[in-house]
Amino acid sequence: MENSGKVKDQSNEEKPVTAEEAQAPAPVALTPKDIEQLKEKAAKADENWDRLLRQTADLENFKKRAARERQEAVAFANESLLSKLLPVLDAFEMALAADAKGGAAAAAALQAGIVMVAQQLKSALAEAGLEEIDANGKVFDPNSHEAVSQVESQEAPEGQVVRQTRKGYRFRNRLLRPAGVIVAKKPAA
Repeated sequence: MENSGKVKDQSNEEKPVTAEEAQAPAPVALTPKDIEQLKEKAAKADENWDRLLRQTADLENFKKRAARERQEAVAFANESLLSKLLPVLDAFEMALAADAKGGAAAAAALQAGIVMVAQQLKSALAEAGLEEIDANGKVFDPNSHEAVSQVESQEAPEGQVVRQTRKGYRFRNRLLRPAGVIVAKKPAA
């Protein structure tokens, strides 16, 4: 019998074959070994999917925790500095209380208290990483000095700092504020 591209059904009528039917693979008989291998691969795929979901969740939790810790670090960044400045505030309050009593002894106590406050404040700021720039008698350095004026001088060479008008500061080797200075220049002839 010839195959004319038509299929006979039970009523012995010929029907045309569709493209899908022509391309459909013939069913393959799976052996028990093949079925076992497919089950193992499906179990491995499920295991990998679960691992991916867990790692994705862990990553999201890590991102949230890191963002929260970063916010806390910003919020409490100055806590250490503030705790070092509290004794300075206490000393200021004691000096103000001594001034309220009046008299010569109170004035001496006030002056001593102010000196103590200045020393404590400088010490606390130095511990936090602040260093003073001493410009007096040094050669003018535009990286750490700001010239506010020049003055003619025969004692100091040209370009040397004659006087410091404002203290400069560095914070951990980064310039925070340049020192304001008056620089020597040659006298006019």
